[in-house]
Amino acid sequence: MTHGVTAFVALIVGVAIGSLDATEDKAGRERPAPTVTTPSRAAETTRAHEPPATEPAPARTTAPNTPPPSPEPTAKPGPATSFKGDGQYLVGEDIEAGTYMTAGPADGLFPNCYWARHKDASGEFSSIIANGNVQGQTQVTVRKSEYLEVKGCLPWKKAS
Repeated sequence: MTHGVTAFVALIVGVAIGSLDATEDKAGRERPAPTVTTPSRAAETTRAHEPPATEPAPARTTAPNTPPPSPEPTAKPGPATSFKGDGQYLVGEDIEAGTYMTAGPADGLFPNCYWARHKDASGEFSSIIANGNVQGQTQVTVRKSEYLEVKGCLPWKKAS
């Protein structure tokens, strides 16, 4: 209800301001009409025939013909030997094959470290090779082309 009253009062104030005669000032004197000035045709014609301003030409230098430096080959980084954070890691691409250790679950309301070895990335229950929920230090051995899924764990480091 108060918003409606506020809107109504604002409408009345707006109408009152708009109804004032805009051609008179507060003392009742008539204000001069605004004037608009446009350039004359003669000025436009004169500007059109003026020669364009000249700028000095940029200095030219000749460089010897040298081929651009060839990029140095960069070695593709191999799979990681440590990782942190929840996720699913492909063994042999994302992480190296081997045994990994973690100190256990990360801090949280319900600390729990879950790990699972998968035969593929389907996420299906049938793809699980082995898994566990741990509350303390643990280690997991993964083989090339397996997937390691981790959730809620402290960082993992390769032990061997």
